Amino acid sequence: MSFASRLHPAPATPDEMAMSTDEVRARVRTSVESRTPVDDREIHAVEQFLEAYDRLVDPFEMDSDPVHVTGSGFVVGPRGVLLLKHKRLGIWLQPGGHIDSGETPWEASLRECREETGLDVRFTGPVDADGVPELIHVDVHAGGRGHTHLDLRYLIDGGDADPAPPEGESQEIDWFTWSDAIERADPGLSGALIALRTSCD
Repeated sequence: MSFASRLHPAPATPDEMAMSTDEVRARVRTSVESRTPVDDREIHAVEQFLEAYDRLVDPFEMDSDPVHVTGSGFVVGPRGVLLLKHKRLGIWLQPGGHIDSGETPWEASLRECREETGLDVRFTGPVDADGVPELIHVDVHAGGRGHTHLDLRYLIDGGDADPAPPEGESQEIDWFTWSDAIERADPGLSGALIALRTSCD
């Protein structure tokens, strides 16, 4: 069985999203609340996320509160998993970033992965009738400038091409085997990467 058929790639586009902000907010809370954490770090992250999320007036707007939701993606393919070296932090991470106005967290995740890798990416795995992909990991961490990121992570198919990030994005980006990625990446990613290696191999 091919890698692609195991992951069941399924595109999702903004046109498929017709939810109001309140509906998106409710869907996010439900998906986080129903997560089965992969390790102690994610157990704590889910607790932190829900506590912070419920008090935020606009959880998706980074200028509304120093604590806000972000979206990122684990870009996978036949060659393993894609990591990039963060330009400011100097650590190896998955692509991701802030949510633009009018976006959902999963749309932001896909856009950031496309922008930072230069690849034709798409969601993989289960996508529901509204085009919402499965949430595969939750993390809460410092984001710089006094920010705290409530990060929602999704599984994304990057195909088999070499990454081609545009000027302005990190140029230190590559495919890694799962073992190399676990060794190279920021320690905060290890639980997610170990769990993904099991499900994607």
